[in-house]
Amino acid sequence: MTDVRPENAPRSLATRLLDLVERTGNRLPDPAVLFLILMVLVWGVSWWLSGVSFEAIDPRSGQPIEVANQLAGTSLTGFMAGLVRTFVNFPPLGVVLVAMLGLGVAEHTGFINAVLRKILSVTPRTLLTPMLILVGILSHVAVDAGYVLVIPLGAVIFYAAGRHPLAGIAAAFAGVSGGFSATVGIPSSLDPMLAGLTQTAAQVVAPTLEINPLNNFYFTSASTLLIVLVGWFLTDRVIEPRLRGTPVDGDPAGLPQMEAVARAENRGLAWALGAMVVALALFGWSLAGDDSPWRAAAEQVPPQTHPLLAPAAPLMQSIVALIFVFFLLPGIVYGYAAGTVKTHRDIIQGMAKAMNGMGYYIVMAFFCAQFIAAFGNSNLGALVAVEGADLLRSLGLPMGITLAGIIVLTGSVNLLIGSASAKWGLIGPILVPMLMQLGVSPDLTQAAYRVGDSTTNIITPLMPYFPLIVVYCRRYVTGTGIGTLIAMMLPYSLALLGTWTLFLLGYWALGLPLGVGASYEYAPT
Repeated sequence: MTDVRPENAPRSLATRLLDLVERTGNRLPDPAVLFLILMVLVWGVSWWLSGVSFEAIDPRSGQPIEVANQLAGTSLTGFMAGLVRTFVNFPPLGVVLVAMLGLGVAEHTGFINAVLRKILSVTPRTLLTPMLILVGILSHVAVDAGYVLVIPLGAVIFYAAGRHPLAGIAAAFAGVSGGFSATVGIPSSLDPMLAGLTQTAAQVVAPTLEINPLNNFYFTSASTLLIVLVGWFLTDRVIEPRLRGTPVDGDPAGLPQMEAVARAENRGLAWALGAMVVALALFGWSLAGDDSPWRAAAEQVPPQTHPLLAPAAPLMQSIVALIFVFFLLPGIVYGYAAGTVKTHRDIIQGMAKAMNGMGYYIVMAFFCAQFIAAFGNSNLGALVAVEGADLLRSLGLPMGITLAGIIVLTGSVNLLIGSASAKWGLIGPILVPMLMQLGVSPDLTQAAYRVGDSTTNIITPLMPYFPLIVVYCRRYVTGTGIGTLIAMMLPYSLALLGTWTLFLLGYWALGLPLGVGASYEYAPT
């Protein structure tokens, strides 16, 4: 597993392909600039096609589609006048920032850190691998916690148990990044972020359509079991046996150690979990009864829909606010009980710290919002959707093959563009409305995207945390390189890509619910 190839030795085909991926990806513009370039390209194409007559029918008006010239004077002045409004009303922006305020407090006070360490510290040795993968999936609620906490802890725990530390890193990396779209019964900031982008894309052809932030929640929760089982088998039966011949040549005295959960932290966890139980009990009580204020009015409830789950129900419209409270409350209680918080200023500092980390996302969201708005206003989105749907319809491909194609396409793009929101911002406005014309719901298209987005994270050197994982490995095996890590993670990537695709197709074939307020089919008007 160490890089011992002679300097002038011939390079394998796999190595050359990976080098090509890395060089190509490094030449791509930053995602924010890429959105700007695409917006200008949309302007140019709209000018070029603005005088062309198309037979494709606009699903919103029932009339032939006409491309609107975005370089016309009225369009450019309208763009300038609506610049701020387009950004502020961008659906993923507000929901992500609000959710991150609560998550920021829970992370700043140490609540999430303590929970993850507590779970791993009480895990029996025989269940170490599946629990580590599960904790990696659980860490998604705190965005970066998995990369900076769980992955290095995986090496520490495996090493302390007499197992190879790189196997611990591999298992944790598979859970944190390979299973990025899986969920352990708790929504993450990724759910409303992707749903907001999906809604914006879907409104190209259905302006009034709303997407629930938990539209894939049941599927991603069920996917957790698959990720854990696949990762468990590969770690114990494939990866660790292969690592037995790789000596751990790092400095033992300088290797990280897992800190025990201190008494103050245990006290904080007890109080925080108690507060959560009380809050959930009160919340459940408020949901009970036909007069619950969380229910939608009778006239707002679609057929065969529970009043609590109707799109107009206050409960469904409060999903992001509930995520905010769900993490804010235990974070505050833990902080005061464990002594990590002294005054209310510490709470505000945690929120501010979370917002500091969202600076790049805000910049990217600004350009993404402008690109999607231009794509929609020009009617190019509707044109591509209708013409693309007609092409797919003429090919007569089974829908299962089309969904698998979306997964493979997403996984391939993921090798070059690591950001989940950036990728979906780029391909969502094309895929979502196009498949809606074939009767596929935006919820199902988003689910297929999430599978492809997760499975190749762990083999692309362009993933922002990839170099950091290499550094973690070098603490134990000093000769570790990028190729070492890719080779170690490739079995996970290929296995997850295959099994998770089949899992989604089976889930769809059985008609199991994708998520709250979600469907498999869309009826074009």
